Amino acid sequence: MKNTPIAGLLAALPLALAFQAHAQAPAPADKLVFGSNWYAQAEHGGFYQALAEGLYKKHGLDVTIKMGGPQINVLQLLLAGQYDVAMGDDLQTYKAVEQGLPLVTVATTFQQSPTVLVSHPGPKTLGDLKGKTLYIGQASETTYWPWLKTKYGFTEAQKKPYTFSVQPFLVDKNSAVQGYLASEPYTIETQGRFKPTVFLLGAYGYPPYAQTIVATKSGLDAKKDAIRRFVEASAEGWKSYLKNPAPGNALILKDNPQMTRALLDYGVKALRDARLVDGGDARTQGLLTMTDARWKKTYDFMVREKLLSPKVDYRSAFTTDIVDQVHVLP
Repeated sequence: MKNTPIAGLLAALPLALAFQAHAQAPAPADKLVFGSNWYAQAEHGGFYQALAEGLYKKHGLDVTIKMGGPQINVLQLLLAGQYDVAMGDDLQTYKAVEQGLPLVTVATTFQQSPTVLVSHPGPKTLGDLKGKTLYIGQASETTYWPWLKTKYGFTEAQKKPYTFSVQPFLVDKNSAVQGYLASEPYTIETQGRFKPTVFLLGAYGYPPYAQTIVATKSGLDAKKDAIRRFVEASAEGWKSYLKNPAPGNALILKDNPQMTRALLDYGVKALRDARLVDGGDARTQGLLTMTDARWKKTYDFMVREKLLSPKVDYRSAFTTDIVDQVHVLP
């Protein structure tokens, strides 16, 4: 039978539909592995929220969050190529750069450090802790302890080792103990059955950012647009989490069964009250933002306290190229 024009069109239709379906197929999502610095907790909430609400997917990303822990060296795994981005720390990244390691910070979760000193009721300011017994861990020697000694005149004589138990502090009413905003204060309230006085070091001028987002320099060069989209989606996740943390918390509890809802609720409230995520420059420049001036303050503190060589270029540990393009306001 001779083909008619209609028959020809019908014969070509399946091929045309197949071509159209292929042309409209979405591009495959860019895969990114994000390494966290500890077991899943409220401090990681915005990232889990972005995963739970499909924000990474919306930005063309397939993100896997790999939970950290005490035996996991996050930056080592980042350098080994196991992660594309990881949670870092300003001081740690500066020291890595000093050693020639190719790391670069692209954003920060917290606008100030969540490190705290916790005291029994009585002291009104951080300076009031001078002369009191301070339970302080060894890691403080290369972080906030030099800052406390210089700014407030704290001495080695008042320091005792912190063994990650608040019991000595609970017994000694003339003491204070180190901690993190959403951890030790909660433990003290539940075990000591009193509300302690909490001094947030960042609020008193301790300069570093905290829980930063770090990449390798080669990784950033290779995946800069994907990492920019990761930062933007994460900022959206944090904005959502601070309003309604339920979706993110469900994933946190799944990843970390040791976590409790009570501690998560406490952590979210602490983050909100202290404006760790949405305070500072984030109020006007957007969540996860960083500034050159703030990094310079951290650099100057480290050099002054002989924690970092002055030969290190202070701009070598970070770039604001990505956060300058991301403006997710609180």
